Amino acid sequence: MTFFKKKTFRYFRWFLHDFIVKNSKTIFLSAFISTIVIVSSITVSPQIIQLISSRNQIIGYDFSVRIDSLPEEINNKISNGLLFVNNKGEIYPLLASSWEKLNNGLTYRFHIKKDVLWNDGTLFTVKDISYKFKDVAVKRIGNYTIEYTLKKPFTNFPLYLTRPIIKYPYIGVGGLYSIDRIKQKQGIVSEIHLASNRKDLSPILYRFFDNEAQMVSAYKLGTIHEMTLNKKNLADVFLTWSNTEVIKKTDYSRLFTLFFNYNNPLLKERELRSGISSSIDRSKLESLGMIADTSISPLSWAYNNTIKQNTYDLELAQKIIYKYKTSTDSGKLNVSTYYEYLDVADLINSDLKSVGLSTNLNVISNSDSSDFDILLTYMKIPVDPDQYYYWHSSQNLANALHYKNLKIDKFLEDARAIESMQERKQIYFDFQKVMNDDTTAVFLFYPYVYTIKRK
Repeated sequence: MTFFKKKTFRYFRWFLHDFIVKNSKTIFLSAFISTIVIVSSITVSPQIIQLISSRNQIIGYDFSVRIDSLPEEINNKISNGLLFVNNKGEIYPLLASSWEKLNNGLTYRFHIKKDVLWNDGTLFTVKDISYKFKDVAVKRIGNYTIEYTLKKPFTNFPLYLTRPIIKYPYIGVGGLYSIDRIKQKQGIVSEIHLASNRKDLSPILYRFFDNEAQMVSAYKLGTIHEMTLNKKNLADVFLTWSNTEVIKKTDYSRLFTLFFNYNNPLLKERELRSGISSSIDRSKLESLGMIADTSISPLSWAYNNTIKQNTYDLELAQKIIYKYKTSTDSGKLNVSTYYEYLDVADLINSDLKSVGLSTNLNVISNSDSSDFDILLTYMKIPVDPDQYYYWHSSQNLANALHYKNLKIDKFLEDARAIESMQERKQIYFDFQKVMNDDTTAVFLFYPYVYTIKRK
């Protein structure tokens, strides 16, 4: 048996050798062509995928969402609110046709447009308006009039009627798009397909990824056409891509800020807070965003451009910190931030140490966000300059910071009750000056964001 096995093996070896010798050119050419095809398919696959899906916009997000909390960008595409506010704070009717104030500014009466349809074809009436407010009485008059009565005058109330009105299961009214289908698993959304309600608009597909690295890989493979990055070094990779454009913008809706915990006796000292502000070299932050002076956006009609700019003054900062050195040495200040802002926090913490402050840099989660002396995070800046929810002593953030300033409280209350924009503007000018003089917080920068998209 062993003899026959060896003989058979030698036979197949000789046969294979003769076959390769006789057909070597054909085999080599086939291997060469196969290699070219494989390499070419890998190289041009993004272009092929893009060509196949060129009719769709495919946009990537680097976070996960639940079915009941879709991003604002999507909600605004599928539906409208009663009103619309532009970047200047000017208000225009959308689903409403007009409105008026009654009862010395306590009652707002809105008349909605007739013959407006939901995306499912049913008629939209005031019975479908689902805004809910605390301490606000709602009265519906017929099918096309609705009244909101407040307990005290609030000039900015119409701004809260700009949120898109959506009914189950995610049906909009008057939107440019409708949700065609949603791909989800256990309530977590992976894809949303939007169908256009107009012939001149292309469908949009949104894809959601667990993290930024997955999203960037998807763009490189061509499975998404557009994404937004927060880090310049990641965006710069695509500057050399001939089929890609990189668009840099300033995100004025977010303001990176150092918040102080006023429960710490040291941080109650205005001079020490001023010293901390002077210790920060803002030139290191210029590549990250537009440097800020106040908590009101420079795009706002209420922005005070006469505010003294926060400057880096190492000598002054060291002098102030030295004055409090005995107290600061007795216990380290906890500088806290979230993981995604750690690179910025490192720069800030380095500056604080350079002037003699003793600090610990901590990464925190949302569950322990109250455990800090100095907190680096961002404020969400509204279009309107009203920042009552941030700084009024009755509100959650002020309570978390243990911050109370009666003068600031008065500014915020008065600005909400006054009709005249010019009078409100003066109040907000004074508000910004007091905040600046008091170094209530250290306002750092509005971050740059980078939109990466196929040409």
